[in-house]
Formats: sequence, structure tokens, C-alpha cells
Amino acid sequence: MVQTQQQAPTPPPSEAHPFGNLHQWGMVVDIDLCTGCQACVVACQAENNIPLNDEPAYQQRRPKEWIRVERYWEGEFPNVKARFLPMLCQHCQNAPCEPVCPVYATYHSSDGLNVQVYNRCVGTRYCGNNCPYNVRFFNFWEPDFPEPMGSQLNPDVTVRSKGIMEKCTFCIHRINRSKREEERSGRPMRDGDLQPACAQACPTNALIFGDVNDQNSRVNRLRRDPRHYTMLEDLGTEPVVVYLKKVDPNALPQELEETHTGAASRTEGGTH
Repeated sequence: MVQTQQQAPTPPPSEAHPFGNLHQWGMVVDIDLCTGCQACVVACQAENNIPLNDEPAYQQRRPKEWIRVERYWEGEFPNVKARFLPMLCQHCQNAPCEPVCPVYATYHSSDGLNVQVYNRCVGTRYCGNNCPYNVRFFNFWEPDFPEPMGSQLNPDVTVRSKGIMEKCTFCIHRINRSKREEERSGRPMRDGDLQPACAQACPTNALIFGDVNDQNSRVNRLRRDPRHYTMLEDLGTEPVVVYLKKVDPNALPQELEETHTGAASRTEGGTH
């Protein structure tokens, strides 16, 4: 008679890891609320130990901004309007940067983040070449922090050295700290308890961060807003960053007609 070896029963998720794998982080960017103030950019630079982008860096086209605010002009003088679009890593569910890395330095985590492992990166820059959003940055030089800026570095964030890639992490050090506190206290995180630096600094609350798995979270509700769209969605990258369209109450009827006509033509073109 063949004896089968009995395996120890696997503890339920609530005992093995009470909350860690239940989260799926996402962000909503409300273009209607963005004023282009760049507070998110400054907060990100300070929080994540990003060196100053001085004039030579821009002249060589080597600035590093994990989040940037793109500005677009609409209309003709004197009826000109400025449109602002915050752009950061989209943390795609089908990320084109992940499969091209030969050393698995970028991968998808269990809670939906596109993670970058700095000490594994060998600087091939394949991920940066394959990213359609231009949100990955290569360190061509060792980071330089003029005094007294060296005294304000965040001890929770690694200072990236020359020769590796870096990008937005949704402030993963804050996420990990909140998850540890969640497990230690035994109390699930409430909506709004965790905010990355950019969302925390935004004066108009244009950046909304939260747990997509929480059906009652604000980010989950806004993702279902009729104004929602994702960047370059025709590429099939499935970003977790969702944008809400600009609402212009002063738009002329001709502008509205052109907008709807353009949207209809894009839809028809995508069905063939």
C-alpha cells in the first residue's frame, strides 16, 4: 500500500499575512483640478533624494523628474488657454519595461507596483527605451547635492548611484512603513491614511492615491467617473494611473463639436 505524505495545512491568509497582499495601489489625476503649480514636482524631488536639475543638465537633456507637469497651449492669441498634465510612472499592469530587463531589475509586485531594484540594475537602459511614457531616467553621473542640501536627504530612500535606472515608486518606503504599522496594530489602513509625497503636497487634491481593492475608497469611485481615461490606452499597457478629463464650462460650441468629432473618428479607427 502506497503511503502518501501528509502536508501541513497552509494557514489562511489572515494568519500568514493579514493585510499585505490585499492591497492594489492606484492613482487618479484630475486634470480639471491641476493648476500647474509644480508642488508635486518639488515634493517628489525632496522626498526621493533627486538631485537638482541645473542648467547643464537641461542643456544636455539629462534632467531627472519622477513626476513632471507638461504644459500645453490651446487656442489662438488672444484666446489662449494653458492646459496642465502631470506625468509620472503609470505602473502598468502590462508594463513594456519589465520583460526587456535581462537581470529582472524591474518587475511587478504583489500589490500592483512596477518595482525597480537598484542594486540589481546593470544599466542596459532597455526599460527606458521600451517605456512609451518617458518616465524612466538613467544616472549618467554620480548624484551631487550642494551643501547644505546634503543634510536634508531622506534616510528612508536610497541615493541612486551612477549607471542605474530610476523612476517613480509611488513612495514605496511610505507604503512599506504603513503596511508594517498595519500588521503591528492589527487595524486595516483607512482610505487616506497613506499618501505619496506628490499627492500629499498637491494644494488642489488633483492627485488622489489609494487602494483600488477598497470598493469604498475615493480612488476607486473616481476611476469609474465618466471623465476617466488612461494614457496611450491603445498600446495595451493597462496603467493603474487614471486621468479625469478637463471640464471647460467656457468652451465654444465649435470646440465641443471638434472634440466629439475627433473622439468619434478615433473610435471608428480603432474598430477596424
